[in-house]
Amino acid sequence: MRLVSTKSAKIGSLLGKSIYNDKGKILLNRGVKLDGRMLSRLQKMGITYIYVVDERMKDIVYKSTLPEKLRREAILTIEDTFRQSANDQNLDKSFVIDKASKSFSKLISTLLDEIKGDQNLISIMSDVYTYDHYIFSHSLNVTLYSLAIGLQLNFSQKDLELLGMGAILHDVGKMQIPENILLKPGRLTEEEFLQIKKHAEAGFDLLRGVHSVSLIVAHCAYQHHERLNGSGYPRGISGEDIHPFAKIIAVADVFDAVTSNRIYRQAMLPHEGMEILYAGSGTLFDAKLIESFRQSVALYPVGMTVELNDGRKGVVIHQNVGMCDRPIVRILEESGLRVEAYELDLKQDLSIMISGCDTTWQN
Repeated sequence: MRLVSTKSAKIGSLLGKSIYNDKGKILLNRGVKLDGRMLSRLQKMGITYIYVVDERMKDIVYKSTLPEKLRREAILTIEDTFRQSANDQNLDKSFVIDKASKSFSKLISTLLDEIKGDQNLISIMSDVYTYDHYIFSHSLNVTLYSLAIGLQLNFSQKDLELLGMGAILHDVGKMQIPENILLKPGRLTEEEFLQIKKHAEAGFDLLRGVHSVSLIVAHCAYQHHERLNGSGYPRGISGEDIHPFAKIIAVADVFDAVTSNRIYRQAMLPHEGMEILYAGSGTLFDAKLIESFRQSVALYPVGMTVELNDGRKGVVIHQNVGMCDRPIVRILEESGLRVEAYELDLKQDLSIMISGCDTTWQN
């Protein structure tokens, strides 16, 4: 399989991986022949990249970061809790979170077991989903990324569980924002953005009243949009005044926001998302946390076509753990000419580097 953009996928190509909605329902089955109507629909739904069948990659095994069943159950658990906290006017909202805290604790332990037991780098791009409500999948992804950073930093089990709870609930305050603003497909007005920014304080106010949830979790919701140089919100605090867990969630939050499929803008590729973080390293985000995250995420997912600094082109077929920017590549082209495929392990020759990606190339 090969990762390509929906705008450049060829009509007649076979879909390499099924596409799901956030309820786990298959929208397009693996193996379906893509036509112009399907590709247009995918673009309108905000799907930026898909996998297509490539005979030269048929031996490559694509492993999802999470089992499909676990991912679906996790998103539904988050959705049920968040919706109850927003919709049931007769029920104490803190009671809803209190009741769900045990389910979240169990979910976080399961996610930790999955990450610890899998030596592969995290690659959300290997799973193609559409979302009716982005906040639920985003909360799960941010939790995965935050836990990965915590593991890199050798956090204790207790701190990992606390960090996970802060991550999974960091955006719960968004359920207090009107859906016509929260799900608006176009650019927000200044007044609408001010409304969105209220979610941090709304989350804090909700969570600090939940006796079964640590106050640190409430501060994660409150501070995940604060920045090291004081340019964030809602309070504009800086440096050491920001809780370390909130700093971690900030990194995970921004990365997932820019690399996720959204109707109103194209998703960035993982290495592009990492460049956004590096641009703010030391000013907006903690440099050590960015580096820890970099060691956990697949910058060049399996199936991505890459260009090397010596002019060769190929497709990433395997990750080298701990060297996320130096995967194993199946070379398919040299000097613009198609060649018999062979494998090149970039960790063996440090003079060869990835110089770019091409999601339009289907030579």
